[in-house]
Order: sequence, then C-alpha cells, then structure tokens
Amino acid sequence: MPQLPLFPSFPPHSPLSWRTLQKSSIKVPGGQIEVIESLISVHSPLTISNPGIRNLNFCLALVILASAVNGYDSSVLNGLQILPEFKKHFNSPDGSTLGFMSAAQNFGGLIMLPIAPYVSDGIGRRKTLSIGAFIIAGGAILQALSANVGHFIASRGLIGLGITLITNAAPVLTTELAYPTQRGSITALYNTVWYFGSIISAWVCYATLRTLTGSIWMWRLPCLFQSVPAVFMGIAVLFIPESPRWLTAKGRDQEAIAILAKYHANGRERDPLVYFTYGQIREALAIERQINQTTSYLTLFKSAGNLRRMRIVLALGFFSQWSGNGLVSYYLDPVLENVGVSVASTRALINGGIQIWCLFVAVTAAMLVDKVGRRPLFLMSNAGMVVVFICWTITTALWTTQENRPAANASIAMIPIYFLTYSIAYTPMLVSYTVEILPYSIRARGFAMMNLTVGIGITTNQFVNPIALKALGWKLDIVYCCWLFFELVYIFLFLVETKGKTLEETAALFDGKEVVQNIENVGNEAAHQRGHRYRPMEKTTIVADGGMELAMSRRDSNTRTAGSEENAIGGGGVYGARAESRNSTNASITKTFEASTPSSPVPLKSWR
Repeated sequence: MPQLPLFPSFPPHSPLSWRTLQKSSIKVPGGQIEVIESLISVHSPLTISNPGIRNLNFCLALVILASAVNGYDSSVLNGLQILPEFKKHFNSPDGSTLGFMSAAQNFGGLIMLPIAPYVSDGIGRRKTLSIGAFIIAGGAILQALSANVGHFIASRGLIGLGITLITNAAPVLTTELAYPTQRGSITALYNTVWYFGSIISAWVCYATLRTLTGSIWMWRLPCLFQSVPAVFMGIAVLFIPESPRWLTAKGRDQEAIAILAKYHANGRERDPLVYFTYGQIREALAIERQINQTTSYLTLFKSAGNLRRMRIVLALGFFSQWSGNGLVSYYLDPVLENVGVSVASTRALINGGIQIWCLFVAVTAAMLVDKVGRRPLFLMSNAGMVVVFICWTITTALWTTQENRPAANASIAMIPIYFLTYSIAYTPMLVSYTVEILPYSIRARGFAMMNLTVGIGITTNQFVNPIALKALGWKLDIVYCCWLFFELVYIFLFLVETKGKTLEETAALFDGKEVVQNIENVGNEAAHQRGHRYRPMEKTTIVADGGMELAMSRRDSNTRTAGSEENAIGGGGVYGARAESRNSTNASITKTFEASTPSSPVPLKSWR
C-alpha cells in the first residue's frame, strides 16, 4: 500500500509534481517518508471531469488574462506605426518623439513599481488586479481620444501604472491559488499568454488598415480596444477566490481553508490535501515573518552567495531587453522599411505572423525547460542570436548600400529565426529561473530588483533605439552584434544549471555544500518537535471509498534529530538565522495543526 503523510511539509514554493511525489523523499512530522506508489491512483483525474479543478482553472484563466492585456498594451504601438492615419495625425513621429511615445508606458510602470507590492499585500491580489485593469481601461480611452503627442504620452503613462499593478498581482495569485501539481505548467503558460495579446494587437491593426482607409478610427479603434479585455477582467476577478496565502497572512484562516477545500478537494475541508496545502502556507508565513526581521534590500548584496545570485538576476533582466528584441519588437516598422518593405499591409502581415510564431516557440520552449536544462537553453539562445544578428547585419548592409533584393529578402527571413533563438530561453525562463535561484528570504526583493532592471532596460532601449536607428541606420546592428557576443560570454561564465534540483539544493550552487546540510538540520529539528507534539501514532489508516487503504506511519521518539546541531546555521548569508530561533515558530504552527487534526479516518471521496 502507498504511504500517504497526513501533514507533509514541502519547502515553500518548491516545484511539485506527481513524479516528484513518487520519487522524492519528503519531510513529514516525525521523520521522512518515501512515496513509492502513485498518489494519483486514488485522486480524481485532474481534468475537466474534476469539478474543483475545472472551476479553479477557469478562475486562473481570468487571472492569466492579465498577461494577454499586458501583451496587447505593450505591442499596440508597434502596429500603430504601420497605420498611415496614425502617422498623419501625429506628423510621422520618429527619433526622440517616437522614443517618448513608446517609453511613456514604462515610465508610468517604473513609478508604480515600488508601490505595487504594498498595494497587493495590503488590499489583496483580486482588488489590485481589478484596480489596475480599470486604470488601463481609462488610459486606453484617453489614448484613443488623444489630440496630440502630449496627450498620447500621458495616456501611455497611465496605462503603465495599471500594467504594473496587474503584472505584480497576477503571477502571485496564479502561483498561490493553482493546484499544487499544476502550478509549474500554469505559471509557464502565464508568461507565454503575453503573445495572445500581442497577436490580437497586430491583427486588429491589420484589420483597421484594410477596412478603415482614410478614417481617423484606423488608429483610434486599436487603442480603444485595449479597454475591452481590461474592463472584462476588472469585473470578473472580483468573483474569483482570493489567495489563500494572503487570507492566512491576514488572519482569515477559515476563509483560506474553505477556498482550498472548494477548489483543491471538491469541498472536503478534512481532505489530506487541504491539510497539506494549508500547512505549507502556515509554515511559509512563519518563516517569512522570522526572516524579514533581519533582511533588507542590502541583504541582496551582502554575502558572497547573494552577490553571485544578483549578478545573474540583474544581468538576465537587462539582457532580456537588450538582446536586439527591443529593436525588432518595438520598431519593426522602420526596420522593415530599411530592408525595402514599403507596402504598409505587407508590414502589418509580417508583424501579425511574427506574433503567432513567437507564441508557438514560447509554448514549445516552456515544455523543454525541465528536459533540456536551463544553462543549455540559455547558451543556445544567446549563441543563436549572435549568429542571426551577424547575418542580419550583412544582409541589411547589402540592401542599404547596393539595393540587393535577395539580401533584403534574407533580412526579412532572419526576423522569425531571431525570435526562435530569443524565445527558447528568455520568454519561458526569465521569471522562473530568477525565482528558483533566489532563497525564500530574499525572493520577493530579488524579483523586484529583476523587474526594475527589466523596466529600465525597456525604457532606455525604447528611447535610445529610434534615435540610434535614425542616426546609424543598419550600422546599429553592428553594436548589437558586439553586445550579444558579450552576453554569450557572460552567460557561459556565470549562469548555473539548476535542472532537477529543489529550491534548497540550489543553495549549494551559490553558498556552498554545507548550507544544504544546515537546511536539512533545521528541517529535521522542526519535524522532531512536531513529532512530539502530535498525539502518538504508530499506524493510522485512511479509508477511501471502494475499500482502498492508505497507511501512514511516523517514526518513534527515538528518531535521530538535528537538535545537537541547532546552531549550525548561525553564520551569515541568507540562511543566517539560528536554528534555535525557529523553535517558537515551529511550536505555533504545530499547535494550529493539533487543533485541526482529525481523530478518525478521513474519507477520501474527493480523491476518487
């Protein structure tokens, strides 16, 4: 019979899958348990036939819509530049004017960036999403009614404020609400859904180009359309569940348990999965409160291990926007004009096709992350971009200087090849890799720093690229070739592989192997304390419908613990908290579980 822990304790936010459950040794109160048979054999299918999972994923689809809204808003200017009526209304903006129009959205985002986490933690993820969505809708309406460049820039800045709010709250709510075994794939989908919005933006612009010739609504309608999904999302998210973690942090434990039961266990509050998830939330919050007393943004740069992490995190954030994608993504229209694509409808078709291609590549790459590994994908991505940009530079130069038509066609062909090389690493892994190499105590701050770097990168290249493109023309590609080669060398020297490792194991890659042992000691100590606090139980049987029995056992009080090594992690770095300081924290968590522990076998109807 498979062994099933009633109160298993996984590391906070660790990747979890049925494969992990089958093969990994996991911490439970009183010791470790080896899950050797598939837990899914007694769990209802995680498909639309499971009402809880079905309703949960429908709710998450509404949350993930935030990424599509972001994709539309971030890409619409690229399509607008192709429209003749847009150029006519704003006197064919270029250079610094076009740079300000493009970068205004990110200026607004940077202003909101340090505020957004406090809003999300203060009023909740749902309300933050709703407020951000309505701000975007208001900005979109103002953008569509812009009378001049100044009005357009102001409306873009307002949209940027809203985008920062929704992109701060949506990924967090997705992670905190998703079913444990689906969290990884759903989070990956969140990143790739950006392209859905981008695709819609491109094709809306193409449709207005073909149907509204000579009308000012040729460019106003794509701007106004931004408000439609934003308003829908702003209303819809008010009817989805709040993050159980946020509710627990606010002392609303019963609401959190009710949400977990409804969406993770089909309404059964005493389902073992509910205990598992709720226990993980409580422990994570307790650790966070403990560590946040002694950490700050300066902690990111104090220890040698953190410096190693931050040199990767900050570099990836900047590389994600300065790998030539800013030139191609935001200024595709002038780039295509440089290689002789003079027909506006052709440029619009190329823009729309590229967005569909990027979506396909991003989804495919997300499925390869755990199979191929992080480092190989990043190296292939950066090496590929170097080769593509060298070829692109040569073909663009031949067209510009000699009007070589085959060279111009080759330049156009390089665009989807470039996005293939970029999207196999930076689209699926920028966020996920950053999160997994940052320890829990500095994860939020480190992630905020990465977002800040991304915002600065977007803002600067959106402002600099049109000026440089106007001044240098095709020679700007030479600058990017040199920079991309630097990126490749940097990735080769500093990027660390994390494939197949837990969040705790990544510490050994940055802080030394002894840190892993220290973390294990603390976990064993907490498990030992819980083992004494729970009522003695050698063997308890959980009876499922149909007669299936799941047995679980706990080690006796003679189980070896790490109590003698409780001060092992008294040093510096992100794991500098002393083991003994966790005693009261573990005791309070255990006391909560004691009050909830069922005294009789738990029916597993929701697991059938």
